[in-house]
Amino acid sequence: MYAHREELPLHSVAVTKLTELAEADAPWGIPIFCVGEFVRVVTHPKLFHPPYTASEACKALDRLLESPSLRLLRPGQAFMSLFSDAIHEANAIGNLVFDAQIVAVCREFGVSCLLTEDRDFARFPRFPFQTL
Repeated sequence: MYAHREELPLHSVAVTKLTELAEADAPWGIPIFCVGEFVRVVTHPKLFHPPYTASEACKALDRLLESPSLRLLRPGQAFMSLFSDAIHEANAIGNLVFDAQIVAVCREFGVSCLLTEDRDFARFPRFPFQTL
């Protein structure tokens, strides 16, 4: 989101990092849950003035998906067990359950580090993340 909204304070840092990831040969991933969340947030009229249209949000995702090294991380066979583990690990309730889904799918794919500005991921002590 930061890379797509120029008015956000971390925009230039996020663009640089996203460009590095997208242009590198090393695989990188986006949890499928984050795709819907991106569209939800950037099109939200109470969060952005003006918000993206649905078409603009989808075009931004299409550009991102052009990176040949990008992998969309989708739940597989181990997801439910990993999801349950993440919920118990962080005592996840309410909004933190969404983050537990991200933790679970990342663990399923062996993700070594999640790049996020959401400090709630610190509630998952066995999950590595870093901020921009």
